[in-house]
Amino acid sequence: MSVTVLDLSAYVGLVAVGAVTLNLLLGMLMAFRYSPRRSWPHRRFNYFRLHNWSGYIALSLSLLHPAILLLNKDPRFRLMDLVYPINSPSQPLENTIGAIALCLLAFVVVTSYLRLRLGRHLWKSFHFSIYFAAAALFFHSLFTDPALKGDPIDWFDGGKLFVEFCCALIAVISLLRWRYARRKAAHLRQLSRQTATSAASTERL
Repeated sequence: MSVTVLDLSAYVGLVAVGAVTLNLLLGMLMAFRYSPRRSWPHRRFNYFRLHNWSGYIALSLSLLHPAILLLNKDPRFRLMDLVYPINSPSQPLENTIGAIALCLLAFVVVTSYLRLRLGRHLWKSFHFSIYFAAAALFFHSLFTDPALKGDPIDWFDGGKLFVEFCCALIAVISLLRWRYARRKAAHLRQLSRQTATSAASTERL
């Protein structure tokens, strides 16, 4: 079976989704203070470097994904349709949201590269943009017809199932991270109150 230009673009897009999902999961492991030496696989493993490289790969594939469409004959995409997809020949809304995802992803990767110059506080604020990038990317991947014909979405298509799995996985891990952050903040507040109470008792004595 021959692989068409649209097939190739779709496959590259799916790998980009996988790379973004991996990048998010590794970032959340850092938030959980996961140590591969204390936990599985019980050996030194620089997953911070893998986190960075997964971001670079995701951005590269996200750029390649629409660029391949320039080779497609029907519908015909021009460079302007990729840069300004609101007037693209097929599915302009989905393509525009995909372009927004690409811009946000590029912003996250560039600011991460400059994180030492930006400072941790400012960089971290920028870095949360990855969640908006992922949301836009998942929307684009789920609601775009790979054949670019505007046909109804087949939610049980292999590619759609893969994106649905990635989306559900990120949603669950994000919820766990939110609960972890809340428990950690509550613990810190409790320690602060205990310290203040202890200090007040000492002053009375």
